[in-house]
Amino acid sequence: MRPSRIAHAGLRQKIMSAEAAAALIENGDHVGMSGFTGAGYPKAIPLALARHIQAHHDAGKAFRIGVWTGASTAPELDGALAKVGGMDMRLPYQSDPTCRARINDGEMAYMDIHLSHVAQYVWFGFLGKLNVAVIEVAGILEDGRLIPATSVGNNKTWLDQADKVILEVNHGHSLGLEGMHDIYYGTERPPHRKPIPMTHAGDRIGEPYLRCDPAKVIAIVETQLPDRDTRFSAPDEPSKRIAGHLMDFLQDEVAQGRLPPELLPLQSGVGNIANAVMESLNEGPFNDLQGYTEVLQDGMLAMLKSGKMAMASSTALSFSAPVMEEFLANLDFYRERIVLRPQEISNHPEVIRRLGIIAMNGMIEADLYGNVNSTHVMGTRIMNGIGGSGDFARNAYLSVFMTPSTAKGGSISCIVPMVSHVDHTEHDVQIVVTEQGLADLRGLSPRQRSRRIIERCAHPDFRPALLDYVERSEANARAGHGGMHTPHLLDEALSWHNRYEQTGKMLAD
Repeated sequence: MRPSRIAHAGLRQKIMSAEAAAALIENGDHVGMSGFTGAGYPKAIPLALARHIQAHHDAGKAFRIGVWTGASTAPELDGALAKVGGMDMRLPYQSDPTCRARINDGEMAYMDIHLSHVAQYVWFGFLGKLNVAVIEVAGILEDGRLIPATSVGNNKTWLDQADKVILEVNHGHSLGLEGMHDIYYGTERPPHRKPIPMTHAGDRIGEPYLRCDPAKVIAIVETQLPDRDTRFSAPDEPSKRIAGHLMDFLQDEVAQGRLPPELLPLQSGVGNIANAVMESLNEGPFNDLQGYTEVLQDGMLAMLKSGKMAMASSTALSFSAPVMEEFLANLDFYRERIVLRPQEISNHPEVIRRLGIIAMNGMIEADLYGNVNSTHVMGTRIMNGIGGSGDFARNAYLSVFMTPSTAKGGSISCIVPMVSHVDHTEHDVQIVVTEQGLADLRGLSPRQRSRRIIERCAHPDFRPALLDYVERSEANARAGHGGMHTPHLLDEALSWHNRYEQTGKMLAD
């Protein structure tokens, strides 16, 4: 029999099955669940809850809940609950295909929020009452404090704000995680807020455990299940070229004296391009790098292992299975170099601006003036969500957005006359990178930006049409039909998207 990880005698009396715990969640509840980018999410309880909801639906009874998390989770949570139509509202971020389909079919509401806003929205009461928290942890101490798992996310806020708490104690997480976390309890509501006392990415300002009132705990479920296997493809040629352009740019910034030799703390978004950039940095000339990001992936862990990166701060660990094995085998080494924080701190605008973060995020498309769409396909269909990209882009020392120049086999240009949805305005976008090149937009007017983006970032197949659009927009403005500051042909600005929807191609034959 495995030893108990529940040292609190009273809480041991609340151990029950996942089915019994799930039955304590009621129709209409707002449920705050742990989980951030496939790490540290409850695994047994959501599956049991999905079965519970399906049984209600089969009996002709209504049963839907609101699900709030840190960010994306996994099929055992988002996928299972979406499949049975169990969520009436999802926030603040998702990446599950079933969940996405429900949202785009109008069967589920979705509130896409800046990740730094979620905790304070709950404190302020903007989202209504949080009824239940369902939190995965690695263990429970004798005094009731909780050993966090592989993500922190919004867990501190869920535990504070929920009326009732259900804990999923996962024996699959190493107890060696203990001591890696830094949970800050110094935040307040306005007008009582104080500065967050951080001046370096590695500063520890809190405590290694989550606090939880044992009286609020209504159930504990023990599991032994792994996190989602977050696999990444090997960097393809476009990703390598994007990374190469960015490396050249960073070296020039150092040469010009705008960055120190060790750069500034790095934030990297999720995905293959981000990992390609990390791989290039690991092979590049910079040393003593630091990370201040929201999710630590394979590429950044490799930099810690090689010594290129001295330390990394994050709110979650999202590794492929082989890299997770490496991490667990060398936990003592990584515990000294990784800090896991609540996302209200990892994504806090005050801290991001103070530390001078270099923010590098992916996008779906950018337009001629530097506006960026990170979330919507053809303007109406959600892909995932804005996540933390807005938190970092607006407050970063350098704000970088990256994408291949085309999609769908070349039928879509990722540089368009006007983005079909705006997540990041031109005011928050400094650098745009595709495999074609890098456009440094700092210090440029909108019309200057348009030429720079076309010349440096657009695919050659689309450059003539983009330049033609710009020239005709300016001619139209000179003729008195609009202004010259940001000229557009309003009857054509979204015609590329409309044409793709109708014909499957952005450009006419």
